[in-house]
Amino acid sequence: MLDIADELHRWVEQGRDFAVATVVAVGGSAPRPPGAALAVDADGTAVGSVSGGCVEGAVYELCRQALRDGEPVLERFGPSDEDAFAVGLTCGGVIDVLVTPVRGGDPVRPVAAAAVAAAARREPAAVARIVSGPGGPAGGRALLVRPDGSYEGGFGARPGLDRAVAAEAGAFLDAGRTGTLEIGERGSRCGAPLTVLVESSVPAPRMIVFGAIDLASALVRVGKFLGHHVTVCDARPVFATRARFPEADEIVVEWPHTYLERTGVDGRTVLCVLTHDAKFDVPLLKLALRLPVAYVGAMGSRRTHLDRDRRLREAGVSDLELARLRSPIGLDLGARTPEETALSIAAEIVAARRGGSGAPLTGAHTPIHHDPPGAPAGRTGSVA
Repeated sequence: MLDIADELHRWVEQGRDFAVATVVAVGGSAPRPPGAALAVDADGTAVGSVSGGCVEGAVYELCRQALRDGEPVLERFGPSDEDAFAVGLTCGGVIDVLVTPVRGGDPVRPVAAAAVAAAARREPAAVARIVSGPGGPAGGRALLVRPDGSYEGGFGARPGLDRAVAAEAGAFLDAGRTGTLEIGERGSRCGAPLTVLVESSVPAPRMIVFGAIDLASALVRVGKFLGHHVTVCDARPVFATRARFPEADEIVVEWPHTYLERTGVDGRTVLCVLTHDAKFDVPLLKLALRLPVAYVGAMGSRRTHLDRDRRLREAGVSDLELARLRSPIGLDLGARTPEETALSIAAEIVAARRGGSGAPLTGAHTPIHHDPPGAPAGRTGSVA
């Protein structure tokens, strides 16, 4: 439900009853990931999507039914049959969808309200719901977990389960992940197994663009399109201006390495170095390649790259650290314009994040959708 938190927060504030359908697990070439949601209110208004259109009608009716009877339901949708109008996924994938009624007086209502409010404020939070186990789906209750480990709500008179799920959900929140986990019904590995959906809502990942050149303007726009919080940093005040970068979230006039030393980064941060000037690049990259960030790319010709590589080695950067550097930055798209070059950089960032090869899909036999690199086994939301 956090996928559409802004809309649901407005509905909660307006006192609307609604049911929310959430993708719990996917298999094959499914169109939307776990956490994708569709909600329907008592008047029949719908927001969001669980399949990009394939099964929206059927899920819409499930939401209407859940609003009438107050019962959560777990439904699986697979490939359509020979009937072109059959309810199914024409892409050949499989999705499991959990439908939860959220009405006044329902136990899930206050937890859902707090969760969507936090997500709408861009505050980190995770919400957990039981998908399957003894007695079927228990999506009518939820548990909200905050970054400090505190939680509210729960799954009835099962404090051991609440504590265990809160701890597991906290790990998902730290990683900014949404998916499922398996846990015993008493909060340990004992008892009948439960499948729990954990949805995480975290602030937008950062993209820091060093170098206020013309290309940077196009990269800012693409970064915003991909959902990043974008900062432009340059030591030259004549170039680092709001007029040149109106879509940037933040513009910093400071030496790049000095700014990077003092600003916050994490495992989702991407750093794009466009200055291709040794006096900026070397101290900046020496620091950047030692930080736990998702991506470090540096612009420049092959000749510039070789010179920069030599200078970095002389500055004490190790082979292992240099192996993290994407240089020259971007994928080979034959890009010419700033917009095309920005697209090639963005494509490499997405490939690095999702574990893609950057190769054409035509003629390939690899999966179209990838699990995030390093995702724990059994927690990626795949259908069992």
